[in-house]
Amino acid sequence: MVSKNQIKLISSLHQKKFRQANQLFIAEGKKVIQELLDASFELNHIYATMALFEGVSPEKFSLVSDDDLKKMSALTVPNNALAVFKIPVNNVFEAQGLIVALDCIRDPGNLGTIVRICDWFGIRQIICSPDTVDLYNPKVVQATMGSIARVNCIYSDLLPVLEKTNLPVFGTFMDGENIYKMELPQEGIIVMGNEANGISEAIEKCVNSKIAIPRFGAIQQTESLNVATATALILSEFRRKI
Repeated sequence: MVSKNQIKLISSLHQKKFRQANQLFIAEGKKVIQELLDASFELNHIYATMALFEGVSPEKFSLVSDDDLKKMSALTVPNNALAVFKIPVNNVFEAQGLIVALDCIRDPGNLGTIVRICDWFGIRQIICSPDTVDLYNPKVVQATMGSIARVNCIYSDLLPVLEKTNLPVFGTFMDGENIYKMELPQEGIIVMGNEANGISEAIEKCVNSKIAIPRFGAIQQTESLNVATATALILSEFRRKI
């Protein structure tokens, strides 16, 4: 059984202010929940329409109806399980390896997909500007498909980080150098800009190398690539010569 107050609390976690106030977030679906359990995220409670998880304390598991799960879910078509986890303490940023920096990414699907892409390419750190969408937004968590458990995402003002770093800073621009003709290092910070406006002027001043994915279409009227798609292509090229 689940009480009305529990449903109210869980539904409130769809909003950032209540996630921050309670230091809790929700994850939906067996795969995502299991990934977080395996990564030792601190479980608050699991609500499911059937017994799906082994080793979870009975005090932290409740069987619920489809109707109750729908009331708690942030999805149009709910999965058969929803879990509430505690938001972990933000890890410390380490200026080493290949790092992705996100300058005002606003779409939850884009952020979640970028986290998943970074996981695929072995990127362990993402720096997000404070105005980037919240990592624990339910749509972001869902889009990561569990990769949120393996990629360290830090929210910080990008400017002082980029000004102080000894790593080369790459920025993605339409008029940048063709990435397929460049010698790329195995360490550096790659800045991806806002979906509509690209990289901000202040951050652009910190960029050492402007890079671009060339267009190959005959007419070349496409304005830009989706930021998550662009991230995948750029990381693939950085990793290609390993």
